[in-house]
Amino acid sequence: MTTYSRRRRGVPEARGRAGAARTPFDYAKIGRASVRRRARGMTSGEAAAALEDAELRAHLDRRDESAFDDGGRREAELAEWRRIVQLLAATGGVYDPDADPVVQEELAEDRRREEAEQQHRQEQRQLADRADDLLTLAGAGRLDRTVASRPGDEAARALLDDYDYRVPAVDDWLAHALATHSGHYADPDTRTAAATLLPAPVRAHAALLAALARTGAPADDGGLEFVGRLAQADPDATAALAAWLDTRATPGSLGGHDLLSS
Repeated sequence: MTTYSRRRRGVPEARGRAGAARTPFDYAKIGRASVRRRARGMTSGEAAAALEDAELRAHLDRRDESAFDDGGRREAELAEWRRIVQLLAATGGVYDPDADPVVQEELAEDRRREEAEQQHRQEQRQLADRADDLLTLAGAGRLDRTVASRPGDEAARALLDDYDYRVPAVDDWLAHALATHSGHYADPDTRTAAATLLPAPVRAHAALLAALARTGAPADDGGLEFVGRLAQADPDATAALAAWLDTRATPGSLGGHDLLSS
């Protein structure tokens, strides 16, 4: 595997970047929840009186710019009072949020959203762990062909700090896996997806390795270290060289086939 003399930097902040963004306050949602708490147990007449009072306070608050700029909470409260008044006019009885289908659907949607966010956070933690593992293996000189690529490696690579001295070794490993269709790159669709997920130097490196292999040069030959340096220096020229070699491939070889779709 190629040896690089880049300046060492610390482990990338992959785990920090993998965290979910802070959810902004939903003032309209807070307003609706407040109305529902106050309306619990109210009759239709009581809810109508509460609506009139809310409308009066809203009218008075419009004179106060600071009170009016509430993130949409006041308008959401008024809309919710009107909805509850209409609901009780149609159903009678007293208001119970636990029996309100609109409220229950919102709660169900909140649970689905939270489950999806929790799954996303877990996946991001797993990607950060994989990125750390790849860097550790690369630093120890153990990131070789015995380590199989697997789904998510492209996203793990995206978390890495390009200035870390171990990243070129990770890129070499990914390029060899892509060129030889090993690990999860045995799947043609995965190789096609790699064209948009992996950095251009990695793709160019893999393309040239594969093109050279079709001329009879084994991709695992240590004498091909220069391919990675070429790809890092000029990915476009490296990819063009790979395409040129394919046009000169011998009859009966895989000449003319694209790396990612062959």
